Amino acid sequence: MFVVIFRARIKQLDEEYSTTAARLRELALTEFGCVEFYSVSEGPEEVTLSYWPTEEHIRLWKSHPEHSAAQKLGAEKWYESYSVQIAEIKREYARLANHQGNFI
Repeated sequence: MFVVIFRARIKQLDEEYSTTAARLRELALTEFGCVEFYSVSEGPEEVTLSYWPTEEHIRLWKSHPEHSAAQKLGAEKWYESYSVQIAEIKREYARLANHQGNFI
């Protein structure tokens, strides 16, 4: 399993950004094998984590025309700066709660 960590400093977000982000999230999850996708912002900072089964899935996603067009708009219009990190998850630990809130 791999995680793509996208960190950005927001310049300006608009309706086009919201529409594009929702479309790309759905596309990644339904057509490119993305397993999980989380995005949060605080002030001018945004962090997005997406989880992928292989690096090949990530490469295919990165080269998709809609994603490439969004990257261009992001660099020109929506973000002051950004960085992308790709890491392999070697181990995972969890403490999970059931529906009653009890840990299992």
